[in-house]
Amino acid sequence: MYAPFISRLNDLLLTTDRKQRLRITRSLMAANVFIACCFLQVYAWSIGYMELEDVKRLSGVIVLNILLWYVVLRTGLNQRFEDPAMTLPQILSALTIIVGAYSVTGPVHGSTMMLLALVLVFGIFNMKQKGAIVAGAYTVVLMGIAILIKIRTDPHNYPFKLEIAHFVLTAAIVPTISGLAAQLSSLRAKLQAQKDELANALVRIQILATRDELTGLVNRRHMMEVLGQHKKRLERSGHHRFCLALLDIDHFKRINDTHGHAVGDEVLRNFAKVVQSGLRDTDVLARWGGEEFLVLLNDTSPELANVGLERARMLLAEAVLVPSLPELKPTFSAGLTAYNMNEALDVCIERADRALYKAKDGGRNCTVIRMGLTPADATYRSPTEPSTLQE
Repeated sequence: MYAPFISRLNDLLLTTDRKQRLRITRSLMAANVFIACCFLQVYAWSIGYMELEDVKRLSGVIVLNILLWYVVLRTGLNQRFEDPAMTLPQILSALTIIVGAYSVTGPVHGSTMMLLALVLVFGIFNMKQKGAIVAGAYTVVLMGIAILIKIRTDPHNYPFKLEIAHFVLTAAIVPTISGLAAQLSSLRAKLQAQKDELANALVRIQILATRDELTGLVNRRHMMEVLGQHKKRLERSGHHRFCLALLDIDHFKRINDTHGHAVGDEVLRNFAKVVQSGLRDTDVLARWGGEEFLVLLNDTSPELANVGLERARMLLAEAVLVPSLPELKPTFSAGLTAYNMNEALDVCIERADRALYKAKDGGRNCTVIRMGLTPADATYRSPTEPSTLQE
């Protein structure tokens, strides 16, 4: 009964943003310590250790400080800054209030010193190295100034010998805590750098696992996964039929033998780019091995799929694959077939492979379409040659 109300109340007070909620919660946890200090001030006034005016002023400053940081965090103003947690500003304001409390608590002022360490420890896991140094130096300097003033204005409650001991403790403890905070900050930075390196390495591994290193195309293993997904979608819906085409660069071995493997690699890279540009965004081009490429032509029939292959063939005829050898104009042979419902992918790929070999035997630079389970094949020549149809 009360759970939804409590949940809505928490959302109202702490926001629904997870990170902002955590920042507000941490700020309010620190506020609990200061609220407790307000009650202790009232107690100190009741036993005659503090003046009522000092209690009012200090408690008022504490409450205003708590409200200020709550408003900054709750309204989202903190997100405009480099550190949305506002760790260093919150710590500096808290240290200022504690030094102020040290200056007005008279006989019990020594008890406020533990709060200096508490505030610094509170920020030890969030402050950066520079912030930790600034907070430590600020504390020592401000405390030193307050001690000098109180020794001169209230020597009864702040005797010189005792205050020297307090300052030495402050000068020893605060830099130690700040040093630990700086070391933790450095360690966090190293751990974050290692985490980033591991994330980048994982991305590279995933790319290597799914992409061909030379051409950047989908590799053979990942292409089989893609084909498996399309097969399952077709079997589930009965729609989204697809075709497969095996492409082979004509006389590629001759290119390697004549011009060297560096030129051969350049041909492969630029061949992949040109063919990809002739296909639709929904089609998938993969390097199948060596100079062979497998194309998945989605949501189409073999006749329409061949339009994309012929467009790629025309683009290839116009392209310069190797700038240093503009006269080098590689062509490709292709075997094209449609995937039949419920057949094994290997069967469909083998059918495209047989059509590819027929294209090679038929003179290359052409596409042979093998029409599924029927024995008839259609052969399409390059646009530069008369098109022929063979049964």
